[in-house]
Amino acid sequence: MNAPEASLPPTPLPRQRGRQSTLRAQFTLVISLLTFLPNLVLSFAAQPDVKREVLTGWMLLVAALSGLVGYLLSGVMLQPLSRLETEVQGGNFTQQHADDPTEIRSLRRAFTGLLERLRTEQGRRNAFMATLVHDLKTPLIATGHLTRLLAGGQLPETDREAVTRELLDENARLLALVGQMADAHRFEREDVRLSPQPTDLRSLIDTVARRLLGQAQVRGLNLEVTGMGTAPADPKVLERAVTNLTENALRYARSRVELAVTGAGVEVRDDGPGLGAPIEELAQPFNAQPATIAGQQYTAGTTGLGLFIVRRITEAHGGSLTYTRTPPPHPLSVFALNLPEVLP
Repeated sequence: MNAPEASLPPTPLPRQRGRQSTLRAQFTLVISLLTFLPNLVLSFAAQPDVKREVLTGWMLLVAALSGLVGYLLSGVMLQPLSRLETEVQGGNFTQQHADDPTEIRSLRRAFTGLLERLRTEQGRRNAFMATLVHDLKTPLIATGHLTRLLAGGQLPETDREAVTRELLDENARLLALVGQMADAHRFEREDVRLSPQPTDLRSLIDTVARRLLGQAQVRGLNLEVTGMGTAPADPKVLERAVTNLTENALRYARSRVELAVTGAGVEVRDDGPGLGAPIEELAQPFNAQPATIAGQQYTAGTTGLGLFIVRRITEAHGGSLTYTRTPPPHPLSVFALNLPEVLP
């Protein structure tokens, strides 16, 4: 069940005639003064013997004409800005006009970029709500059913143990999902905090392999570790990224998963079906669109949370997360955490 995706209708902006009138008044004043002052000087210099009343009337006429010229010219100069204001209020300001000056074109591009970011943000927020409604509701319902079975007191001891284990598994999945959502939300808004130090990458992936060996054995998978190397990194944070990738690989692999230290960093390889979309699209927080990975449909909001966390951790180390697929007849999915300054 996905939360309905809201659209972004154009929101009328409050008219602020005061500001535009003030700007036009400033333009009018400047143009009027530029027109009037030279005429004032020339009139006094050319007609020193003219009566004061006549000269005053002439100056008032010149001032009125200068004000009229200033008002008309300021309107012409501000016409592109006034047109842009009207188009922004109507929500249709992307179309360029031939007479738009460079500044107005820059404003249009800025408004368009801002609107796209707002749409993306709104899509992610809708996806976040979809995650809350769908992915948290499912384990909570299962936990409720299992709790009622235990509370009934009519189950045999062996069944009670099985229900208890299933209840704990559901609780662990729920906590893991909430933790991923919280981390993705935090990493989206702030930098990953690191305490870098020289790190033995082989020791790091050995630790991950030992921790996840039980999962591999349950699924009948071979979990291999190869390569040697060191790099400046935060071992705890980097271990978390490698663990995340390895858990995903164990979930989708058919027969084997390999953790390897290479000259560029750390790679996690598996012989599963691979990604159904480019990693640049999947490794985003709270994706607005559902995706299919390994034949399994994932709702909007859940897709890519783990990959996003891995990407942010890798980028915080000055590296990058990449995905490649080796060619047949034995294709492998290769997730590479590329790190700077990897030494053998």
